[in-house]
Formats: sequence, structure tokens, C-alpha cells
Amino acid sequence: MSTPQPKKPLWLGLVAGMLLGATLGAQGQTSAAAPSTPTATAVFAGGCFWCVESDFDKIEGVVSTTSGYTGGHTANPSYQQVSSHSTGHAEAVQVTYDPAKVSYQRLVAYFWHTIDPTVKDQQFCDHGSPYRTAIFAQSAEQLKIAQASRSALEKSKPFKEPIVTELVMAGTFYPAEDYHQDYYKKNPIRYKYYRASCGRDARLQQLWGNQAGH
Repeated sequence: MSTPQPKKPLWLGLVAGMLLGATLGAQGQTSAAAPSTPTATAVFAGGCFWCVESDFDKIEGVVSTTSGYTGGHTANPSYQQVSSHSTGHAEAVQVTYDPAKVSYQRLVAYFWHTIDPTVKDQQFCDHGSPYRTAIFAQSAEQLKIAQASRSALEKSKPFKEPIVTELVMAGTFYPAEDYHQDYYKKNPIRYKYYRASCGRDARLQQLWGNQAGH
């Protein structure tokens, strides 16, 4: 004859049910209250990607920035390969932004004021095609906006030299090595020394005066 198993008190079952219901309800509220915010991307080449990343991180509405390489013909290039001028890539930054807070037009306008658009295959103390300036449009609409921005700038620019920055459709963007990401945050002293010694801000002030956007 088997020994009868003790029955659980009724109140324990009621408590367990209430707790389970509260947990499921909270989970449902959490998933419903956290919709994903739609974002867009823009890609800019402005010489040293440490500096471009630092500049765009200052803009409200920019969600993240990623240093990388684009515009070349070698898949998954390394920094050493790009620096050898053999891959055709430019150092660039992929900007992820919230269109509800900042427009692509605003990002393009800001970009002009963070670069020297008057020199080819060079930015400040860095020379060679990896340091060319370019706007890599992600769509025909972005390209149209960039072209209109450049046309307007040609009429209003505070300097005499022509603008030689490339406006092209984007190809594959390859993120750079981890040590390049957020370099200005990880190595603030080295970054500030590099930026100052390279003459970036001095040249921007010369070009743009108090219009400089950095």
C-alpha cells in the first residue's frame, strides 16, 4: 500500500499563480515599451579617422561612429595594407544617426567644416590617397543631397581654392581594427598631441574662421 503524498496548501498554488502572472505581465510591458528607434547611416572620409570620429561624436542625434576603410578594391583590408597605398581605400567613418534628431543635410554641412576640401589625397600632415576627403553616399537621395550641398558651398565658401572632395556612391565599408575605435577616448593624451601637431584645427580656423564646425 502506497503512502499518500501530502497535499500542498491551496494558498501556495494561488501565490505561485499570482507571481507567474505578474512576471509575464512585466515581460509583456517591457517588450511593448521598448520599440527600436529607426536609424540611418552616412559615411565620410576626412583624413585621419580618429579625428573624424571625434568630430561626429559631438553631434546630437549621432548614435555611434565606426572607423574603417572604404572606396578601394581589396576585401577586408588591414591598416597596414591601407597605409601602404595599395588597396585604394580611404580612411573613413560610418556614422549611425537618428533621422528624427539630425538630418543627413545637417551631417553633410557639418562635415565640410571639419575638413580641408581644397587638397587632393591629403589632409593636414597626412599625405596619400588613404587620406583623401570624400562623401560616400548610401543612396541616390544622399548623393543628391551631397551634390546640392557642395554646389551651395561653392557659392558661399570663405576661401578661393576650388573644392576637390569626392562625392561617390558607397561600396563596402570595412570596420578598422579594435584599437582604432574610439581612439580619442582610449588614448586622449596621444590623440590631442597628434591632432595639435598635425595642424588640423589651425588649418580649419584658417579656412573657415568662426564657421568651423569641429
